[in-house]
Amino acid sequence: MWKTNLKILVLALLVVGFYTTFAHIIPQLQSEVPEALALGSSVTPDQLVAAGEKIFNGAGGCTACHGLGTRAPNLITDYKGQGAIGARCGTRKPNMDCKAYLYESLTQPQAYIVAGFDPIMPDMRKQLSEDQIWAAVAFLESQGGTVDVTGDDIKRTSPAPAAGGAAPAPAGPAMTATLDPLKLYSEKGCVGCHQIDGKGGNIGPSWDHVGSRRSAASIRKKILNPSSDTTKGYEKFAGMMPGTFGTMLSAAQLEALVNFLANKK
Repeated sequence: MWKTNLKILVLALLVVGFYTTFAHIIPQLQSEVPEALALGSSVTPDQLVAAGEKIFNGAGGCTACHGLGTRAPNLITDYKGQGAIGARCGTRKPNMDCKAYLYESLTQPQAYIVAGFDPIMPDMRKQLSEDQIWAAVAFLESQGGTVDVTGDDIKRTSPAPAAGGAAPAPAGPAMTATLDPLKLYSEKGCVGCHQIDGKGGNIGPSWDHVGSRRSAASIRKKILNPSSDTTKGYEKFAGMMPGTFGTMLSAAQLEALVNFLANKK
């Protein structure tokens, strides 16, 4: 009898050891979703710029393209002797000031394409709220220019109040702890580059049938380390995918997404 109990104990220890090891392999990440902003009419330029800098370098994923200067103009450094983006944005389009141009660039990126670059930028409203977009505009203006974004700009473009005087729903996708893969697809901005069921951008490989091309381990690795490999046919866009998803997804969200994609045969 004691031999049977010993075998059960050994088996139990092996099972516990296996899952403990596996759990340590999966990144134990806290969900560091983009900071929800509450920028009212009294918001100051400094507050906007500070919030915008976080978005530019983090949740917005802007540096994936604009930090390289090869797939999109570098916005922080000089460009062809025109200075950083805050200095040159007011001369991009006739009769359009810097603020209007930057807002259009984030929300209607195909309206004006800088010569020499491809129209690859997604509509940032798919992943950022209106106040986050205006904060990003303020940060870009601060790069060599004058910040003139105000709380009125946020109010002007935000959704109208709901009937009955209720507060308007926040613009842009809500950042939640959802484990629904399709909600994560929109919330985390994947929709800007990857198609699924014919919807979404076409900068990265389609999510349709991705499970027949990659294993779960390969998908997980690609999400956490986008530069680990490049899908054939998308070499031109190599390096564009932000490497921030490891901090934008909780461990549970990551696994929910990996399992969903691995089953898209």
